[in-house]
Amino acid sequence: MSDLEAPLVRPKRKKIWVDYFIQFRWIVVIFIVLPISATLYFLTYLGDVWSETKSYEKRQKEHDQNVNKVIKRLKGRDASKDGLVCTARKPWIAVGMRNVDYKRARHFEVDLSAFRNILKIDKDRMIARVEPLVNMGQISRVTVPMNLSLAVVAELDDLTVGGLINGYGIEGSSHVHGLFTDTVEAYEIVLAGGELVRATRDNEYSDLFYAIPWSQGTLGLLVAAEIRLVHIKEYMKLTYIPVKGDLQTIAQGYMDSFAPRDRDPAKIPDFVEGMVYSPSEGVMMTGTYASREEAKRKGNKINNVGWWFKPWFYQYAQTALKKGEFVEYIPTREYYHRHTSSLYWEGKLILPFGDQFWFRFLFGWLMPPKVSLLKATQGEAIRNYYHEMHVIQDMLVPLYKVGDALKWVDREMEVYPLWLCPHKLFKQPVKSMINPEPGFEYEMRQGDTEDAQMYTDVGVYYAPGPVLRGEVFDGVEAVRKMEQWLIENHGYQPQYAVSELDERSFWRMFDADLYEHCRRKYRAVGTFMSIYYKSKKGRKTEKEVREAEQAHLETAYAEGD
Repeated sequence: MSDLEAPLVRPKRKKIWVDYFIQFRWIVVIFIVLPISATLYFLTYLGDVWSETKSYEKRQKEHDQNVNKVIKRLKGRDASKDGLVCTARKPWIAVGMRNVDYKRARHFEVDLSAFRNILKIDKDRMIARVEPLVNMGQISRVTVPMNLSLAVVAELDDLTVGGLINGYGIEGSSHVHGLFTDTVEAYEIVLAGGELVRATRDNEYSDLFYAIPWSQGTLGLLVAAEIRLVHIKEYMKLTYIPVKGDLQTIAQGYMDSFAPRDRDPAKIPDFVEGMVYSPSEGVMMTGTYASREEAKRKGNKINNVGWWFKPWFYQYAQTALKKGEFVEYIPTREYYHRHTSSLYWEGKLILPFGDQFWFRFLFGWLMPPKVSLLKATQGEAIRNYYHEMHVIQDMLVPLYKVGDALKWVDREMEVYPLWLCPHKLFKQPVKSMINPEPGFEYEMRQGDTEDAQMYTDVGVYYAPGPVLRGEVFDGVEAVRKMEQWLIENHGYQPQYAVSELDERSFWRMFDADLYEHCRRKYRAVGTFMSIYYKSKKGRKTEKEVREAEQAHLETAYAEGD
């Protein structure tokens, strides 16, 4: 075994008080977080039901009134006195684990809390027009009974349309449809000066259309989006495929599960995901839509994974390693949200006994705890502990490099399980913030098409092996190494995650040209914080924010002369 392949040797780490607090944090979760979460979920559900009783005309009227309030608020801002614009949403509300440190500086708040309505389901155009705070659970509850769905439905119920557009959204159908933003047909944006515009691929705001994804709300305020719908069926026919061998063998089994080497489109499933449980074992899952009649035929197994007492999905899928390949039918909406109750496998760290039958049967209906409440009930020391001793990262890499990515994670972080989800990275008419590798269409590797390079998300969510063994682990340095590896391999890191990138490295990973062009053209500079500074880790004072934005402003003026 070469030195490069040899496992890293780490010394033991001395425990501190935070370790013990984390060990018994389940007490806070059980008696505070879960009851409040369940109450909030129920109240939110009642609000959604109330909204759905209103006519589309009524919802549109309320939407127009709320947009006018946003416009009035922006036009009333004094740029010389007021802070930079951001939403009034509290820092701990965001689902991502990155600390929203930019909100610690003085800022000019705009309240978007009312923008949580489905404005219209247009069956003729196959478009859902929704406001930015509509979440995945809300919209799937409305569309699935119609045998319709968003083309890409992110797994966790609480993820919002606005977050998936301004940040990052992927799901098991992304190998067909691309990322969440690739399914958006139009954005309705309130610009810095208070103008309401509608950006599409081919109108006068097409540059803004391509710049909005991944911009983190730094070009304007999203107030509505038109998102593509697809026809679906009542069930998902899911095939569980165990793969054993080294990490490269697992990676190849993953690629073969959804990207046929003969490029036969008939062999491409509707959904796919993979879970790697150890350096030698993984399970790939491929799904195709199936009718109710097919699912209920004699001999077919139906698995209602959405029931509160059911085993956590990732653990259930792992049984394929012993049972061998098998097929079952899952109600479509339950399949969409299969990872919600356990928050993938993070639930095991939050509640060590949460996967036990007795807990699932008695209290599973309270799951999951709201991520926002988990963040709200942790202090500075706990936040810093999670940043150093915990990993919640997604590595977006070209599909042909997935084996290399798995080996890197195994060596540097030892996090298992790992989540694998492929997605098309389309070649756009203009270069946006993320782009395929130059010349990919001439290589045509497995999974690639002429208009898109196949990428994959390697989801790294859990406590690293060294932390679980009580060894020294430098989480900050591990993230820095990961980011450098991604830059060197034409990969990307979603900005919801904790980042250690300096500004120069940030713009080595992402393409700045279109983004900076739109920042200047639509007068976002001096009004909205730049995306790097918004994503930057650490406290931000008003002085730091103003100096950073003034530097951008002076650069913009200099380039415009």
